Amino acid sequence: MMVIAGAGSGKTRVLSYRIAHLIQNGVDPFNILSLTFTNKAAREMKERIASLVGESNARNIWMGTFHSIFARILRIESERINYPRDFTIYDTTDAKSLIKDILKEMGLDDKMYKPGMVYNRISSCKNNLISSADYAQQVDLIAEDRQSGRPRMSEIYARYDMRLFKAGAMDFDDLLFKTNVLLRDFPEVLYRYQNKFQFILVDEYQDTNFAQYLIVKQLGARHENVCVVGDDAQSIYAFRGANIQNILNFRRDYPEFAMYKLEQNYRSTKVIVEAANSIISKNKDQIQKKVWTANEDGQRIKVHKAMTDNDEGNFVANQIYATKQQVGGTYHDFAILYRTNAQSRAFEEALRKLNIPYKIYGGLSFYQRKEIKDLLAYFRLTCNPNDEEALKRIINYPTRGIGKTTIDKLVVGASERQIGIWEMVERASEVGISGASYSKLAEFVLMIRSFQVELQLKNAYDLGHHIASHSGLLKDLYSDRTPEGVARYENIQELLNGMKEFSEKENLENPDAVNTLSDFLIDVALLTDADNEDEDDRNSVSLMTIHGSKGLEFPYVNIVGMEENLFPSQLSLNSREEMEEERRLFYVAITRAEKQATLSYALSRYRWGQLSYCEPSRFIEEIDEAYLDFPVVERKTVVKRIDFAAERSGFSGSPVASRNDEPVRTASPPPNFKKVSTSVSTSATESFSEASEISVGAEVVHDKFGKGKVLAMEGIAPDIKATIFFPAAGQKQVLLKFAKLKVVG
Repeated sequence: MMVIAGAGSGKTRVLSYRIAHLIQNGVDPFNILSLTFTNKAAREMKERIASLVGESNARNIWMGTFHSIFARILRIESERINYPRDFTIYDTTDAKSLIKDILKEMGLDDKMYKPGMVYNRISSCKNNLISSADYAQQVDLIAEDRQSGRPRMSEIYARYDMRLFKAGAMDFDDLLFKTNVLLRDFPEVLYRYQNKFQFILVDEYQDTNFAQYLIVKQLGARHENVCVVGDDAQSIYAFRGANIQNILNFRRDYPEFAMYKLEQNYRSTKVIVEAANSIISKNKDQIQKKVWTANEDGQRIKVHKAMTDNDEGNFVANQIYATKQQVGGTYHDFAILYRTNAQSRAFEEALRKLNIPYKIYGGLSFYQRKEIKDLLAYFRLTCNPNDEEALKRIINYPTRGIGKTTIDKLVVGASERQIGIWEMVERASEVGISGASYSKLAEFVLMIRSFQVELQLKNAYDLGHHIASHSGLLKDLYSDRTPEGVARYENIQELLNGMKEFSEKENLENPDAVNTLSDFLIDVALLTDADNEDEDDRNSVSLMTIHGSKGLEFPYVNIVGMEENLFPSQLSLNSREEMEEERRLFYVAITRAEKQATLSYALSRYRWGQLSYCEPSRFIEEIDEAYLDFPVVERKTVVKRIDFAAERSGFSGSPVASRNDEPVRTASPPPNFKKVSTSVSTSATESFSEASEISVGAEVVHDKFGKGKVLAMEGIAPDIKATIFFPAAGQKQVLLKFAKLKVVG
C-alpha cells in the first residue's frame, strides 16, 4: 500500500499505528522492518509504538535508518563479502581525505580533480549501483570524463575502492551498495531476509534512491507486504540521488496496491495551507491531492522588499525580536530558512546586534570537531588496525616523536609491498627506520595492541575512558588552559558521558552481551545532524537551508532570499523537472510554518564580490495573492499591490526576456541606484567601443568563444557584466570592457 501524506498530516503517527496494529493482530515484531531517513524519526516512532503495545514489542522491531539497518545486516554477513565484522564506516571527511591521498599519489591536479567533486561522482555511481569495474566499461561516462578534462576518473574510483577494501572500511554509500551485492550474489541470504522481514514499512519513500528502491523491492518480493509513506510534493533531494519516480511509479511495481491519502494538515493555518496548494498546483509531475485544514484562517503571508541583503537581515532580526515581545514563547519558535548556506552571514550579524541567540544547523556537528575525531580515530584503530585514515591521524598525536619523514617512508613502503600501513609499521625496519624512531613506533604498536586485548572484556565506556587516558589525549587537552582548550576537554567529557549512556542501553542483538566499542562506533557513524540537538539550542533561533528543514516545524518561519537566480536557483532553469524540484523545495519551506510565514527579498546583494541587482522570485507571484500581505504604496486612501512586472523591467532600460525563451533574465536595480547604461564613458578601454550597441538579445562575436547571444546585463559603467550563451562554449559571464565583443549585423 501507498500512503500519500500531505505536509503536517501526521504520517509518523500513521506508521506507528500501523505497526502497533500489526503486532496486536499477531505479527511477530521480529518480522517487521521499518526504514526511516533519520534516527530521530525512528526514535519517535519507537516511543509511540512502545506506548501502544509495550516496550518489549517496540524493542524487537527492526527499525532505523536505511544505513543503520543495512550496516547491521552487513556486520552479520560481513565474511561473505570478505570484510571484517568490525569494519570501519568512513564519513564524508574521511572519504575526501582518502581521495586527496590518491590524487597526490597519482600526481593529479586537485584543482582539476577537486576531491569534493570526485567524491560526489563516486557517490552518485554507487547510489546507481555502478561499481568501479562497471564504470570502466561505461563508454558514455568515460567520454564525459575526457570531455571535462578528467580522463582518469575511472582509475581514481578503482583505487578508492581498493583502498577502502584494504582498510576494512566502507563509506556511507557502500552500506547500500554492498547490501545490494550481498542480496544479488548470495540467494540464500536474500531468501533468509525475505522470510524474516514479512512486513516492510518505508518512511519518506519519495526520498529513496535507486539502491534503496532495489533493496526494498528485493526484500519485499516474497510476501509483498510493503507499505510506503511519503509525499511526492516534498521530493527535494534529487542532488543526492533521490528519484521521485520511485513514488510516482509505485503502481507499476505493485499493480494491486491500495492508495490512501492523508489530506488534513494539523500543523498550519488555512492561509498557509491554501498558499502552499496554490504553489504546488503549478507542477505537472505529481499525485493529485487537496490538502486542507480545520485550523484557524491565520495571518496572510507577509512579503518584504529590502534594498540590500544587510537590510533584509536587519528586517528579519527586528521582526523576530518584536514578535517574541508581543506573543512570548521562546526563540526556538522562530526559523530563518535560506536556499544556500552562504546566505546566513547577514542574518547572523543582525541577530548578534540584537543579542538574539541562534543556532546554525548543517554547520560543524559535534562529531566533526577535531578533538572528537582524534579520540574516535583511536577507537577506530583499536577495532580495526587496517583503518589507514585513523592511523595517519593519531600516529603522532599527542606528539610522540614520529615525524613526517618516518610516516612518508611507511606510506611508500606499504604501497610498494601492497600491504596496509599498520603492517608496515610492524615491519618498520624493512624501510630503514631505526633508532629512536623505531622505538617510538614499537611503543605505539604496543599501546594499540594493549587496547585491543580489552575489546571484548570491557564495555564501550570503560574501554573508551581507558583509551582517552592511556593514549595521552586527555592529558594533552587538560594541559591547555585557554578557553578553547577547556572547551575541547569538556567536549571529550561529553563524548564519554554519551558512551556511558550507550553502554547502559540493552543490546538489541544479544540482551546478555555488553555494548562494545565497536557497537558504539557503528552507532556514532550513522548519526545525522537532526540527531545532535543540544539542550542549549532550545532557546535559539534556528538558521538552516530549506533542505535541512524538512521534517521540522516552527510557529514562525522566515523564508529569505526570494530572488530569481537564487531561489529558484539559476542552476535549475535548464529543464521543467529541475524547476519543479525547486518549486517543491519552496512548498517544503512554506509548510514548515504553523502560524506565520514571511517571505523577503533584496533588490541588491553582493555575490562573488560583485554587487548584483535582483528581482523578486517567480514563486512569490505563483501564490494566490489572496493569501499575501504585500508591501504597499499609499496614494491617499488607495492601497496598491506592487507591480512585479514593472519592478523587473522598470529600471533596466531593456525589456525582460520571456521565462520560456531565456534561462537568465535581466536583473533590475532599485530606483535609488544609478541606472544601468549601455553606453560607456570615453575613459573606458578602447576594446569596449561597441558596448553602446550591446543590449539584451543582441548577437555578438567573441574572439575565443565565437558567436553568441546576450541573455542578461548588469552593473554600472564601465563595469557592466553580460551573461552570454555561446553554442560552442555554453553560458559565460564577461565584463564588456575586457571582452572585445563585436555586434553581429
